[in-house]
Amino acid sequence: METVSENKAFGGQQGVYRHKSAVTNCDMTFGLFLPEEAQDGPVPVLWYLSGLTCNHENAMTKAGAQSWCAEQGIAIVFPDTSPRGEGVADDAAYDLGQGAGFYVNATQAPWAPHFQMWDYVAEELPALLGENFAIDLNRQAITGHSMGGHGALTLAMNLPGRFRSVSAFAPICNPTGADWGRKQLSAYLGDDETNWAKHDASLLMRETGFDGPILVDTGTTDQFIDLLRPEALAAAVAEKRQEAILRLQPGYDHSYFFVSSFMEDHVTFHAEALYRD
Repeated sequence: METVSENKAFGGQQGVYRHKSAVTNCDMTFGLFLPEEAQDGPVPVLWYLSGLTCNHENAMTKAGAQSWCAEQGIAIVFPDTSPRGEGVADDAAYDLGQGAGFYVNATQAPWAPHFQMWDYVAEELPALLGENFAIDLNRQAITGHSMGGHGALTLAMNLPGRFRSVSAFAPICNPTGADWGRKQLSAYLGDDETNWAKHDASLLMRETGFDGPILVDTGTTDQFIDLLRPEALAAAVAEKRQEAILRLQPGYDHSYFFVSSFMEDHVTFHAEALYRD
């Protein structure tokens, strides 16, 4: 593993690291903030999954998460959103290919050789973190924005017992029912929609729910709200009678200004779950 950079921040350390991934068959880069407490032993970890067109750097520099994680003694990891590099399939559209992995394991050409983002986030990267950093893998939580919110919700519901809490900022809630989803799921997974269900938070909520607390924020003036379909998730939560806080924030859009405005709430929410006995 290569250290790209390490900088002191909020008493801890913000690092960027690169490694050869056996899962995606290319080099992957991720950011990791370790609070000061990590010098004395393993600390809880919060996963932050980013949205379309982003890489590891966007949230790391714009979301304002490190100060709140430092206050709570929590590490936060910023994975990339897709495989990258020469020989990795791509598309001219911003919402498919590199920067748009949708946190699935692709089965279709030309995506399948590299676009294995589910296994990367769920298996390979956690193992790497546990081996190389002072991370307590028994205390994990997950959050994300937009496409990353979709990934956070679906990973949490598909991996019972892995995450103590899950939250999302403006998540894609019902990808099987919107253009942000149907296009990508068909490209990556094929036209058999039965293979899509495990990647739809609203369908998963009705089927399994989540064994912990959920927090979701979406702005009322989000320019993509019709693609996000927060009402589908809200209906599923009500039907399941799931423990959840779903908030529509008046006047906020889809930007990192929105994410950073509510980051303290989300980190505090996760800290309560991560430190609960």
